[in-house]
Amino acid sequence: MKKIGYILTLITVFATSCTDKFAEINTDPNKTSAAVFNPNYLLSQSQFEYGNTGYSQLLFQSMWTQVLASTFSYYGNGDKYVASGSFIAYQGRVHEETYRAASLSYEMQNLVKDKPELSNLYNVGTIMKVLCLARITDCYGDVPYSEALKAKEGITLPKYDSQSKIYPAMLTELDGAITALSTSKAGPSADLMYAGNVAKWKKFGYSLMLRLAMRLSKVDPATAKTWAEKAYAGGVFTSIDDNAKVLTDNATNGNNTSGALRVPDDYREVRWSKTFIDYLKATSDPRVSAIAEVAQTGYAANTNQGLAGDNAEAAQIGLPNGYDLNGGATDIAKHPQYPGASGTGADVARVGKYSRPRTSIFVDRSGVNFVLTYAETELLLAEAKVKGWNVGATTAAEHYKNGVKAAAASLAQFNSSASADAAVTKAVAAMDDYLTKNPLNVSTTEASLKQINEQIWVATGITFNFIENWSNWRRSGYPALTPVVYPNGFSNGTIPRRIPYKSTEPSYNPENYKTAVAAISGGDTFTAKVWWDK
Repeated sequence: MKKIGYILTLITVFATSCTDKFAEINTDPNKTSAAVFNPNYLLSQSQFEYGNTGYSQLLFQSMWTQVLASTFSYYGNGDKYVASGSFIAYQGRVHEETYRAASLSYEMQNLVKDKPELSNLYNVGTIMKVLCLARITDCYGDVPYSEALKAKEGITLPKYDSQSKIYPAMLTELDGAITALSTSKAGPSADLMYAGNVAKWKKFGYSLMLRLAMRLSKVDPATAKTWAEKAYAGGVFTSIDDNAKVLTDNATNGNNTSGALRVPDDYREVRWSKTFIDYLKATSDPRVSAIAEVAQTGYAANTNQGLAGDNAEAAQIGLPNGYDLNGGATDIAKHPQYPGASGTGADVARVGKYSRPRTSIFVDRSGVNFVLTYAETELLLAEAKVKGWNVGATTAAEHYKNGVKAAAASLAQFNSSASADAAVTKAVAAMDDYLTKNPLNVSTTEASLKQINEQIWVATGITFNFIENWSNWRRSGYPALTPVVYPNGFSNGTIPRRIPYKSTEPSYNPENYKTAVAAISGGDTFTAKVWWDK
């Protein structure tokens, strides 16, 4: 009995001691929590995921606006408006990637909202959230906004807000965040764009405000004018040092997660379009030699990313959109200006004599993706000035000149190779002479608007900011593009004006999806227009 009692005593003591430390023993010492997690890390991840859009832009927008072209079937989504490759997946890619980026900023805000010493981080989070949601609504139209990002709060089936309500809400949120930024407080400590410089964030916020304001220039010019003038008065970008950029992922595998044309398959199969190269060559634009090259002869040379080609302006030939390698009437060899094959025996050799983006500038996984630039800002100010809005004493012609020069100078920011590239340096030096010969056409308002927005097309095209390139083309109507007509297209021979909603939305959020689709004139299609697209 004594032995049994002794054993029972031991069990009791052991059980009590275990119970006393139950929480401690069963808590993972490596698990983080809101109390110890540094919210700054969420900012850098949000920036990275917004900037590194990969195929989202390459397969759709880059070719819809005829900046790039491809004969290869995988790129039919963009080049010929036909479903190819992972069409359904990429249809929802902007939605998935950008809401993910927005959710990271929103979560960061939740972690710091009650910490006054981190108010700058909170307000930067608002700016990032607006940046992300603006991209989503520009691509899809009516989307979740007021109830978006709130799954933790129990809202898992968010309603879709009309874009006409989203834009005023974004501009108001943005204005409040910029105003609340304080240069007397610490800035973000894990900031990929500005290294915590709050003054730079103010400039970025106001430059983003200008972009959003100009998006309303046709659908609501009075509101656009008010916000554009407010943005200018607040203080927008003043040099290329203000450019917002995010580093790519520097991946060593074959996945193109970092941006367009940074893996071998994409690089050998995609070319500058005929529309784009012809536009630049028509005015002997010195940027041609900085951005384009013709690969060396032969299949091996054609596929070699590290082997520089001929970048002389006279050698450049843009690839026409809408052609393939199938041997029929739309085979590239049937084009009247087909330059012949570079090498034999492989499809890639058949497009080898067309101009590709230069290896020294664009093919670098440790380079940058551009988010918003001084060039774009100056060109938008030029348009605002043409419209007679109060954006300072600088003339539209001077804003235009600043913007075109800045677009060339921004090429040097892609990577260290670009910053030392002789062709880029030469192009930058030649821009004053180019602009003397090609000043802003001020003969009529429409002539000015046409030229300004064509240069936004160039500026966002050569910096590979293709979603913005497409959005401004839809908004302005310039340049005038001839749509590709190709069999079995998904947009009836017209350039897509929006992206249909994710294919999973009808099953995941059916009632709100139905309501949203019912409000779209033209239905949930590529040919319907978003609210501001007039």
